[in-house]
Amino acid sequence: DPASLKLCHEAVDQALGAPTVLLNAAGGNHPDAVVTPEMPFEKIPLPGWAKVFDLNLVGGLLLPCQEFGPAMCGRGRGSIINIASVTSHLPLSKVIAYSASKAAVLSATRFLAREWATKGVRVNSITPGFFPAEQNRKLLFNEDDTPSDRAKAIFGHTPMGRFGDPSELAGAAVYLASEKAASFVTGSDIVVDGGFLSTTI
Repeated sequence: DPASLKLCHEAVDQALGAPTVLLNAAGGNHPDAVVTPEMPFEKIPLPGWAKVFDLNLVGGLLLPCQEFGPAMCGRGRGSIINIASVTSHLPLSKVIAYSASKAAVLSATRFLAREWATKGVRVNSITPGFFPAEQNRKLLFNEDDTPSDRAKAIFGHTPMGRFGDPSELAGAAVYLASEKAASFVTGSDIVVDGGFLSTTI
């Protein structure tokens, strides 16, 4: 919420000085917005959509950019990195609200890149492929820790044939944060997906 972000901003200012990099990584899905045989697209309730958009777009981009962005613009310096998703580019089955909200993250990133370019603030995004985490573990692994059918489908669509490791996202973030390496980069999206988006039938 805005009040918590304001307190966070003040704490960072006091402890580390004015922030020059903002990485927006909040995100996730909600079972109330997942397509199932019992709940097809046309029956997904509006509150389910709202929960997913509140997390991925409002909490994951809008509010933090509203809090930190103007201060960066005022100082004429800053790099904002938003976490998108392969679903920003290609909607995946079942997770329609998640896909739509992440597409909105990509669109808002490009909008802000244009708005703040002349103020010294760069705004870019990173598109991760499939990285196992607590929030998706049940979807990707069986109870015996073997890959689920969905995981096998992902491997089959990923030329590198595996999940990503969180450490493999770090290089993209460091690059976009760097004023020296990425000073002329804004409105861009770096895809870290093992080739997932490059594959068709």
